[in-house]
Amino acid sequence: MAGQKTYVVEHLDPECGPWSTLEYTAIANESIDAEATFCLSSAPEDLELPGSLTDIKGFNLEHRSVEDVYQNRKDRVCLLDPAAKEELSPKDTHHFDIFVFGGILDRTSELRKKGFTGRRLGPVQMTTDTAVRVTRIVIQGQTALNDIPYIDHPEIRIDEHESTEMPFRYVKDAHGKPVMPEGMVDLIKNDSEKGFGELF
Repeated sequence: MAGQKTYVVEHLDPECGPWSTLEYTAIANESIDAEATFCLSSAPEDLELPGSLTDIKGFNLEHRSVEDVYQNRKDRVCLLDPAAKEELSPKDTHHFDIFVFGGILDRTSELRKKGFTGRRLGPVQMTTDTAVRVTRIVIQGQTALNDIPYIDHPEIRIDEHESTEMPFRYVKDAHGKPVMPEGMVDLIKNDSEKGFGELF
């Protein structure tokens, strides 16, 4: 039986950089719109998050790990895992209520070894917010992975002379543009000279 869905991102990093903040804010807002909840798990006790994120009604901060939080509901947890043998499909809405993403300091392989059931989201790497968005479209929107419009490795125009190619897959919007968190393009433009590593 399908119940309310929860999207969980493991966040072990001691900080939450501007890139992650924008991603998490987008996930939280979109989760509310879909009548779902969003949780950051394994968060350090001293992790500081902006009020723009923590004030969102559907956002939850959890210092315990996924294993501890859902130890009695492990059979209802789906680990989004690029190494999984089976791809996520609309029918999985009847099998899973909690969808876990490894986050920046990726715990996917560790959680895989602990026996969480895995599903793939296709062969191309996605940003965290895109992975959650795609999962929600499949599970709550009942749309097959291959029926979702994507744009791979889009170019972001920095100025009239320079552009940067994003090394990820995104959902394509109605105008043929990649769906990104509000403020992300400006962040990329402003910090293009620093490289992606400093944005997270």
